[in-house]
Amino acid sequence: MKLSKTSLLSFVLITAIISGCGAYSFTGASIKDDVNSISIAKFFNDVGGGPPNIEQTFTNDLQDYFQRNTNLELVPTGGDLQFEGAIIRYGIRPQAIASSGSRDRADQSGLMRLTIAVQTSFTNIKQEEDSFKKTFSFYADYDPQATPITQIEDDLIEEIFKQIIQDIFLASVAQW
Repeated sequence: MKLSKTSLLSFVLITAIISGCGAYSFTGASIKDDVNSISIAKFFNDVGGGPPNIEQTFTNDLQDYFQRNTNLELVPTGGDLQFEGAIIRYGIRPQAIASSGSRDRADQSGLMRLTIAVQTSFTNIKQEEDSFKKTFSFYADYDPQATPITQIEDDLIEEIFKQIIQDIFLASVAQW
């Protein structure tokens, strides 16, 4: 395969542009060169709902996400970037009513929604203006007639946590 001079020049220019963008990453993170570490304190369950280990699951998932998507060293305390917070909402509510088709039986919920909200405090030691305290929330719907919550709760929580963690990541290091 022969490359023309124009193709070769285009390739070199594109490569130079991409490599010249030092703070860019394919995950969307734009972390300054002087930021080297991150600390994520255990998030608490302030509502008491959900599985007994929900706060530990969230904390571990958040730590794993940052370790997979950044080069920051995870330290127990005092990181250049610091996270702490709590699960402040864990609620299951009906979203749609399904008719029972009978006058003798009450209508039932045809769709239920699990909503989780996590209050997050983010501190950027190097750039304090980037610090924030925000609530991130997401939900997942399920059909209680097809599958009881006890059978799919872990899957719903995992789906919700993935979105909340991605939102936290984007708000803190991608600043979206």
